[in-house]
Amino acid sequence: MAAGLFEGQYVWHPAADDRVLASVCVDVRAGRYLSARDALAETRGDFRLRAHRSLVLASEAADSDLVERWLAEEPGPEAALMWARVAVLRALRAADARDPRTEALERIALAACDRAATEGGADPTPWVAKLAMARLHRLREQAPRGLLTAPPGPWRLFAHVLSLDPWHREAHHRFLATFFPRYGGSVTAAWDVAAFLGQRAPADSPLRLLPLVALVECYDPTQLLADRVWEQPQWRATALAIHHNWLPTVAGYPFTPVLDLAYLAHALVMAGCETQARAVFTAMGPYASRMPWSVFGDPAEQLSRARRACGLPVPTA
Repeated sequence: MAAGLFEGQYVWHPAADDRVLASVCVDVRAGRYLSARDALAETRGDFRLRAHRSLVLASEAADSDLVERWLAEEPGPEAALMWARVAVLRALRAADARDPRTEALERIALAACDRAATEGGADPTPWVAKLAMARLHRLREQAPRGLLTAPPGPWRLFAHVLSLDPWHREAHHRFLATFFPRYGGSVTAAWDVAAFLGQRAPADSPLRLLPLVALVECYDPTQLLADRVWEQPQWRATALAIHHNWLPTVAGYPFTPVLDLAYLAHALVMAGCETQARAVFTAMGPYASRMPWSVFGDPAEQLSRARRACGLPVPTA
């Protein structure tokens, strides 16, 4: 799907150029769920699109009682999945805010994930939702062979998701997040897991971006020459390989993968590969994500700075 030309303003909405999803978000904000039911039902054979749409819709519905009404009035796989997504999002928000209701919300979320998994059959999305909560508890399951640091984590749950969808994008990102320092992991563990997961993925997979995600997550501006890390041969080569092997596949996506493109564009700009980064920004069109730019300052300012380095236009106001 073509992202469309940049016309002078960034579009930050996570639906990006999924027109159906953008329209459904309007309905969800208005308290209507029928279009959400239909939009999710048509993704039953496309787990990546199902994960994307359900996650975006959960962010729109989490502050209302829409999913509870939906589940009571029209129970089914889509209603159960949305309840799981919303319940997990509420539990994670509560945990991050140190809300005393966190434990109760976690129990609700786990029950919702179990129900969605039962009703969803081979759909990995409910299991991915459950994996999102793994960062709240440091599971100590033994890592498989092949990792230098062999960090313990939710390996069994992750393996179950992979048995349903071996290259599920969100599952890999959720799993990697459990090893981030801000969630009780470490820099070495995050890099080790990211390298392990990225290397086993096909060359044209967006999962090859995982090491670049870990690099941003572990960025420490107090370290000497912190902003020069991306110029190191290993990271430059990683970004260029992704540009060569994965970027050409983006044109065939049902929606523009804005977040993945943003990580790639950022890495290429930081590595001094402005020509390649320009092609990535062109593929993004006007759509923008706050990560990874927000790690380095105001996301709009950082994005504009990167686009200027590539000779591309930026918003004038």
